[in-house]
Amino acid sequence: MAFALWDERKEQLILSRDRIGEKPLHYAKTGGTFLFASEIKSILAYGLPRHANLDVLEIYLTLGYVPAPFSFVKDVHKLPPGHYAIVRNGRIRLQRYWDMPELDEANMLTSREEVFEQFQSLFYDSIRIRMRSDVSYGAFLSGGLDSSSIVAVMSKISGHPVETFTSGFNEKDFDERSLAQDVADRFETNHHEHTVTPDSFEENISRILYHFDEPFGDSSAIPTGYVSMYARESVKMVLTGDGRDETLSGYNAYQSEKFASQYQRLPCALRAIPTRLSNSAARLLGGRRMTRLARILRTADLALNERLLAKAAWAEIGLVRRLLRPLAARVIPVDDYLKDFMDGCSYKDNFYRLMYYHFKLTLPDDMLTKIDRMSMAYSLEARVPFLDYRLVEFMARVHKDVKMQGYERKSVLRRTVGRSLPRSILRAPKRGFVVPLREWFKDKRRTAALMELSSKGPLEASEGVIDEILTRNASGRADYGNFIWMLFLLGTWLKV
Repeated sequence: MAFALWDERKEQLILSRDRIGEKPLHYAKTGGTFLFASEIKSILAYGLPRHANLDVLEIYLTLGYVPAPFSFVKDVHKLPPGHYAIVRNGRIRLQRYWDMPELDEANMLTSREEVFEQFQSLFYDSIRIRMRSDVSYGAFLSGGLDSSSIVAVMSKISGHPVETFTSGFNEKDFDERSLAQDVADRFETNHHEHTVTPDSFEENISRILYHFDEPFGDSSAIPTGYVSMYARESVKMVLTGDGRDETLSGYNAYQSEKFASQYQRLPCALRAIPTRLSNSAARLLGGRRMTRLARILRTADLALNERLLAKAAWAEIGLVRRLLRPLAARVIPVDDYLKDFMDGCSYKDNFYRLMYYHFKLTLPDDMLTKIDRMSMAYSLEARVPFLDYRLVEFMARVHKDVKMQGYERKSVLRRTVGRSLPRSILRAPKRGFVVPLREWFKDKRRTAALMELSSKGPLEASEGVIDEILTRNASGRADYGNFIWMLFLLGTWLKV
């Protein structure tokens, strides 16, 4: 949690944010007044002008969010996770009190049996502690391995059926409700599900901007908001699977990183052949698997920071820079920002450096920001068992070959709690809580609305680039759905 404390003896204010970033804390200084709040709107209510911080535009349009210590409101700052601030005599001093553990990379934990036993013990205890509540509670159930595992443990601990909540889509490729139902049936939960449709598009834009106070481009905030709203009708607190991919090194990016470390050992001449073949096959045959293979091979030769940006960006960096060409002199280059950020990581192996990147950047500024704002929008408390600091610190020291046996994601969870899950969950591919925006933005009324939003403001000189993005998305030549969503949020925020 985040808190503020007035030290009367030293006449100083102490602000503190939790270790990993589950809760936000913003601050600003105007004249001789120091302001702080969990929401930017509270600071603006004091009278601070709502001026756009255009310096972070390239960062936002690449990552989809504005990371701490920046915000999209000029002069408003975010206190980074694991930090406290001391405010005294008009001066602000930031101090880190928690960080990822130091690693002896030559002596990581390699005993599978010991790791499995310790993980299971910590995971059960984390869930047990977070089930302590004086109010009704349940769990978000996406149909993935992680939330299913939480429900499995909750069902063993609880003396009554667990309330579970799922959001889905009419588009089959994005819908996991059948998988969630398999878990609900296995553990006899009291299951609730809801369908998300694009009918309330404008309402979604308004809701996101109101609750985040700045453009926030992770579109999975939409279904997170819906499932929070419907869960609140039944319970006041939920357990969620957030933080699982960071703690377990479970993102597809870890498979790619493991592959890249092996691929880079091949002679350059040998590496060029499969890259050319996969690029040609992707162009001719298409398909998600072939396209992903081509992308993995293309990025395997890059330096880690370049690879991180290539994977994180919702549109090509070159395209983003064409869009921002009139502002090039003032925006912070996203690669400069990432270099400064990653320079703070002491880990040597790129697999563990990737873990640092996820824990210190994407988790607090994207994933946890999303679940906090959208759950609190409906007065629903969200608790995250995978982010118990004991579990985080333990799993950080586990060798990558134990976390990922071969190229199997989340081996530790699969071979412990996962054994009690339906086989359909263990076999299902990773999807994530994604929204079919590519299809939604083939609607010409919405694309016309975006062009209108972009006709004034900092992107008005880039209408030709925006038209190109919309055309390529509508034709199916590229999937810019989430990037278009980010442009909508940006244009609407600037217009208000």
